[in-house]
Amino acid sequence: MRYFLEIAYDGTRFHGWQTQPNALSVQEVLEDCLSKVLRQPISTTGSGRTDTGVHASQQFAHFDVAQELNPEHMVYRFNRLLPDDIVAKNLYLVTDEAHARFDAFERTYHYHITLAKNPFTRYYATYLPRSVDVEQMNEAATVLLRYEDFTTFSKVKGDTKHYRCNIYEAVWRQQGDELVFTIRANRFLRGMVRLVVGTLLDVGRGKLTVTDFERIVAGQDRSKASGAAPSEGLYLAKVTYPEHIFKTSPKTNPL
Repeated sequence: MRYFLEIAYDGTRFHGWQTQPNALSVQEVLEDCLSKVLRQPISTTGSGRTDTGVHASQQFAHFDVAQELNPEHMVYRFNRLLPDDIVAKNLYLVTDEAHARFDAFERTYHYHITLAKNPFTRYYATYLPRSVDVEQMNEAATVLLRYEDFTTFSKVKGDTKHYRCNIYEAVWRQQGDELVFTIRANRFLRGMVRLVVGTLLDVGRGKLTVTDFERIVAGQDRSKASGAAPSEGLYLAKVTYPEHIFKTSPKTNPL
């Protein structure tokens, strides 16, 4: 039987989602917990990889077991063993072919910025000591909706087969001293969101014009993008799946 486990985590002390040698990852800690609770080796596949220091308010991973599980009871047991910076939120029985990564048809990221220095948000939002032009950044962000090839915002040594993404939403919203960028697409390249944010912030600082930003996107030249924004402000916020892969009641599905 295949299950989707919905989790959230504070990425501060982790070297990203994916298991890797000589570095602590969310996946490693999660699989260790599942294996102990279920008393068998458990391997998971995540909906996507988050980088070092990046958070997730919603992430999914699938795993297989022979026996049927009680979702509520399992979530309780997982949370008793998981560290405080990872939480199991829900467990869903899905079809045998359901895939946490490949069946996700939409992903949303949020990037949080604070314009007021705050010691309590230093790991969860990026501090900007000077205000930026949000109107110009939003005008530049709309450029992203007109393009599909985002080679400009891809990592040079990535293993991506193609650089096409369909972006459905890209907008900055400000409330008081908090500034949040929301970007929603069918897929993202590794490191893409932080590179987009870093380049848009240069528009907001007046270092780039909206026309410059469009030329950078259209040019498909990685060297023209600005530096990546810091990891602490980035959150994987939502992953969306087709309803038919869930065997549990649609009322409990994260759609």
